[in-house]
Amino acid sequence: MKDMVIGVNKGKIIFIEDETCLSELMSEYNIPPGNVRHLDKRQFLMPGMVDTHIHAPQYVFAGSNMDLQLRQWLSTYTLPTEAKMKDLDFANDVCDKVVNRTLKNGTTTACYYATMYRNASDVLCKVIGKSIYPSCVDLCAASNKQTQTDKTVYRIHTDFVIFLFQNPLLTPIITPRSIRTCSEELIKSLGQLNQTYRLPVQTHILETRSDIIPGCQNHLDVWDKHGLLTNRTILGHCIYLSDNELDLLKLRGCGIAHCPNSNITLRSGLLDVRHVLNMGCKIGLGTDVAGGYSSSILDALRSACQISKTLAIQTDGGSYKALTYQALFRLATLGGSEVLGLEATTGSFVVGKDFDAILVDPLVADSPFDVFSTDTFSDVLQKFLFLGDDRNMIDVFVSGKRVCGNNKMENPRQPIVQKYRTQADIYHIEHRILRYHFAPLNT
Repeated sequence: MKDMVIGVNKGKIIFIEDETCLSELMSEYNIPPGNVRHLDKRQFLMPGMVDTHIHAPQYVFAGSNMDLQLRQWLSTYTLPTEAKMKDLDFANDVCDKVVNRTLKNGTTTACYYATMYRNASDVLCKVIGKSIYPSCVDLCAASNKQTQTDKTVYRIHTDFVIFLFQNPLLTPIITPRSIRTCSEELIKSLGQLNQTYRLPVQTHILETRSDIIPGCQNHLDVWDKHGLLTNRTILGHCIYLSDNELDLLKLRGCGIAHCPNSNITLRSGLLDVRHVLNMGCKIGLGTDVAGGYSSSILDALRSACQISKTLAIQTDGGSYKALTYQALFRLATLGGSEVLGLEATTGSFVVGKDFDAILVDPLVADSPFDVFSTDTFSDVLQKFLFLGDDRNMIDVFVSGKRVCGNNKMENPRQPIVQKYRTQADIYHIEHRILRYHFAPLNT
């Protein structure tokens, strides 16, 4: 939308009109001149991005520990780290950092996995604004022994739902972690919980080939039987779903959280997003921190692009249609809000929706990409999507409130060399990095 005026009041978009109507709008809504902000050349507003799948506790080791595949990775790194969240000082440090980093990356709506520890989940609720619910696990993946009784888990979750309903920016979500870590009795109780409160649901589905049960015709049956497949159900990964299972997802209105970085990093597989879209299913992007090493949806967009082109290369005859940048942009915004059942609230600029937005400046002094006089808006947008980062996001808004941004007057970036006194110190650091970099591959 070019040369337009967007009006925001109490966090909601109240008008989107041509700029020629500005004077009339200021008069009609009694807007003082100081409340009108004019964008500079090349700046643009875009909807805030939506992360449909992120594990808050795992942010601790994001960017490291990527040497194993899923099962070994979970038992070696993930579960021990999540157990540390019982320490509330540790939990507070983790939650504060993951929320700040997520917002800084332009994610204005996030669907978090927490842990089974209620107090740690309370900590997360104090620092994040959107979708959060403690992850349900009553069977330990390693030992297959019960860690909490079904009744205890049910009671904790009922209390938590009531707690979260007190905040309009928090949506509780039922989170049975996976079919392998939850007994059917627990899944049944969560279905009953959903009957009472009509909540969103999230879980992991067919992330790896090892999740496929030989002879099983429908891997979604247990979820469907207990009423957990609804138009507010978010299914992570779904790499190996059959067409019949995709038809069921479409029928129930469920959405898929596509986590391309994680799928590659943990060597789980390549989801055919084009096929999912052709089947008429809802799909958005997830970072899946820390299986995915980046908490940025821009990274997820880029990884999704690479997977789509890889599938196109592998397809005989060149008939496969790789995802366009427009389709990727939609996955990162409105597609994600549809998956979360929040398309009436966020994901695009429409009167009545929340003003969740990013103000992008391609011309910031330390921009990671360059702009030329011959660049069209389409060129600049694509450069931002594939090369940009938080430095270009000078303002990030959630429900009309500026939550963060790269304003150099407020957040000066000091050159890293100022942290060290002498050139010798810098040399010594570089020397150690080089020694590690050239170490033998088997170490």
